[in-house]
Amino acid sequence: MSSIAMTMFLDSTPGELVDLPHAGSALEHPLVFDSAAREIQQLAAEGRAEVVQQRVSTVGDKSLIEELRFRRIA
Repeated sequence: MSSIAMTMFLDSTPGELVDLPHAGSALEHPLVFDSAAREIQQLAAEGRAEVVQQRVSTVGDKSLIEELRFRRIA
């Protein structure tokens, strides 16, 4: 079973800018969104995507990714 992040990655075309959705989606909860965004970051580390823009908030010693835009490379 594919994750939400992997589904969005596979549904995009190479070069297309994709914003991970928030409100009204399965990624509405901040922790779920953060998890999906980190999965996209892992794809970027593998050279399969490029993170174009992200916004991170820090609360205490924890950081949460609140926005993420990526481009599929492969």
